[in-house]
Amino acid sequence: MGLLSNRVERSEIRPGDHIYTWRAVYAYSHHGIYVGGSKVVHFTRKKEVESSDSSNSISRLISFSEASSECPTFPDCGFQLSDSGVVLTCLDCFLGNGSLYCFEYGVPSAIFLAKLRGGTCTIAQSDPSEVVVRRAMHLLQNGFGNYDIFEKNCEDFALYCKTGLIPAEEPGIGTSGQASAAIGIPLAALMSSPFKIFAAGPLGMATVTAGMYCAGRYITDLGVRKDVTKVEVENLSSHLGFRRIEDAESVNSSPDKVKKTLLPMKRKRER
Repeated sequence: MGLLSNRVERSEIRPGDHIYTWRAVYAYSHHGIYVGGSKVVHFTRKKEVESSDSSNSISRLISFSEASSECPTFPDCGFQLSDSGVVLTCLDCFLGNGSLYCFEYGVPSAIFLAKLRGGTCTIAQSDPSEVVVRRAMHLLQNGFGNYDIFEKNCEDFALYCKTGLIPAEEPGIGTSGQASAAIGIPLAALMSSPFKIFAAGPLGMATVTAGMYCAGRYITDLGVRKDVTKVEVENLSSHLGFRRIEDAESVNSSPDKVKKTLLPMKRKRER
């Protein structure tokens, strides 16, 4: 990894690494935790399907993934509990046709500011790799709440797995660097407008805007923010805003529930 790019080879990543890949011609990046065995745990949107019975029509939350329905590599690729956005896929399906990048932790402030694109590094320190993998696998079984592009997205999921840190109160801005950057660009342009009388032409105006953008990215970084708290993964469900929404029918379902397993050998497919 270098100053301009965090691109790595597959042989370089280790269990507990926070990895990502760019999507839609570098418009945004998708993040996850590499757990070993060429498998990745990541967070995405839940999918709803309409189901009707004799009395009414209800919306059921079902398992889905970005992976192919017929993964040629792993039979359990795409494993996902119902009513959860946390999914296990193989590395090939996670990357799609994209390249592999590794998110950096504990970077110096100067390096952080030099990387103008958000969502590639943080000043915060990572916890040990075994702790990171344990958090990711626990959330695969218990969920991470509802997906929100600005407050709780795939990068927020990976950042929590790596650090155990989440915002102390909600609603509010999440910990995602790319979400902060997306908000910061127009906000920096807006806030720098009053200073245009001091800027010497377009170049000076651009400098002021860039400075405000970098300052905004810095103060919203997970390693700098003061409104975050460390929460053990076992206590995450009771933390404000992270309660897993249960389907009404599953709450009142019959006692003969099938016991959930962490990594099933095979994924059931609809026929």
